[in-house]
Amino acid sequence: MKVVVIGGTGLIGSKLVAKLKEHGHEAVPAAPNTGVNTLTGEGLAEVLADASVVVDVSNSPSFADDAVMEFFRTSTTNLLNAEADAGVTHHVALSVVGTERLQESGYFRAKQAQEGLIKDSGIPYSIVHATQFFEFMKGIADSATDGDTVRLAPIKIQPIYSDDVAAAVGRTAVGTPVNGVVEVAGPEAFQLDELIRKGLAAKNDPRTVVTDAHAPYFGAQLQETTLLPGPDAHIAQTRFADWLAQQQ
Repeated sequence: MKVVVIGGTGLIGSKLVAKLKEHGHEAVPAAPNTGVNTLTGEGLAEVLADASVVVDVSNSPSFADDAVMEFFRTSTTNLLNAEADAGVTHHVALSVVGTERLQESGYFRAKQAQEGLIKDSGIPYSIVHATQFFEFMKGIADSATDGDTVRLAPIKIQPIYSDDVAAAVGRTAVGTPVNGVVEVAGPEAFQLDELIRKGLAAKNDPRTVVTDAHAPYFGAQLQETTLLPGPDAHIAQTRFADWLAQQQ
């Protein structure tokens, strides 16, 4: 089948395109650098011609509250309208475990708005909620850094390898729409502060991680289970230590 991957040249998108092609599907990466812009609508009608499935793994270039909301509202609306015109029969979006519990954060309010637009579109859909990627640990650290200090709450997180996310999204894309949310997570839970401490040490990053129960996470306060998946989540195989060893 023809699967158009919005954000198909990024971290998850490029892996997803490769996996879909390996399984014999026509996977088309769509991004501004391939002539497709969901914010302006440029190239959407052309790339969606004869597509059965659209997978949206794009992300906002800015995490500022207003900018990220504008990105997800505009791009998702344009994309869904173009899909309706093209007769697309399955919309798949990648989102984040805990989105509905992180509404103090402008980023997660925008992701929740994106999910609402998808659910209301009338197009059969599947939303994949993934826990944070191993590759995003530096981004978490950077967001919590003040000088040489990283302040993080000692709450549980169950991170996942980007390859495993791409595989889960790919399975969902070629399956029957669930008209709901499926969750995917890594095999191990860590305390967030300890995880980032390990990740920074492995990279010889000199920053000091300070445990602070009140430290926000992208602007949101965290409860013990905010970032954890539910009991029905698909659990991926790759362990954090094995991924870290590959990075050396």
